[in-house]
Amino acid sequence: MLWKRLRLTLDMIKFEHSVFALPFALTGALLGFRDGGYQSAGIGGKLAWIVVAMIGARSAAMAFNRLVDAPIDGRNPRTKMRHLPAGMLSRGFGWGFVAVAAAVFFVAAGALNPLCLKLAPVALGIVFFYSFTKRFTSFSHLVLGFSLGIAPAAAWIAVRGSLDPRILWLTAAVTFWTAGFDVIYACQDFEFDRAEGLFSVPRMLGLAGALRAARALHVLMIVCLLALVQTLHLGALAVAGVASIAALLIYEHCLVKADDFSRVNAAFFTMNGYVSVLFLIFWAADIFLLKPGA
Repeated sequence: MLWKRLRLTLDMIKFEHSVFALPFALTGALLGFRDGGYQSAGIGGKLAWIVVAMIGARSAAMAFNRLVDAPIDGRNPRTKMRHLPAGMLSRGFGWGFVAVAAAVFFVAAGALNPLCLKLAPVALGIVFFYSFTKRFTSFSHLVLGFSLGIAPAAAWIAVRGSLDPRILWLTAAVTFWTAGFDVIYACQDFEFDRAEGLFSVPRMLGLAGALRAARALHVLMIVCLLALVQTLHLGALAVAGVASIAALLIYEHCLVKADDFSRVNAAFFTMNGYVSVLFLIFWAADIFLLKPGA
């Protein structure tokens, strides 16, 4: 019975979508490793704890979001069959899962270094805060983006023990990337948001305007990545990675139109999964294959 409820909870929070932010966090850690002259004691162990921390934080945040939004989800035809409004899971079990996932996050943060542990409540507060934002601001997409964007900066801190402002270019890139694809996804709920008085970019700008805003956000992502390449003096493989991401994003935007969102799941889930994984592959290759003296 416990295993069934746990399996349903992992399905509810789309556990497999941890792939979205995790490669960016790992890239942040590898960039910190590179900045330290490839001298970091126990880098393998740090990477493992970063993965645990990311999974713990995301799991807690997603379950928290589903709990907070359950009444709204129950009124939305698109989401009324989600686990909580459909009665497949109890709220008590959901809150217990949030507590356990948050505890895992704090344990992982403590295992990384003292600064990570001190900042852990702030990080968790940010990702929890997102769940309330669509009730009062159309910029909730940027708050979600920032919730994921802090991951690479946190990973840098985990490796280096302090924050370097240069890594904030990657925080900004992930923020704009996430906000862009979240705007596209939110277009599905345009009519519902308007009827319920919820805030979103599609409701504020209309569907065509929202898609233009999403494109602008993704252009900003590419700009930030190029700025990071220049700031950290990365090489040709990193630039090739940025070019690959740009190509994928162009294709993503070709999949959706203001009068046709039938392929929004392919644009949201498939393409963005490719974006994050390809980013890690290209940038990790640049970090290790093009390092000084190689």
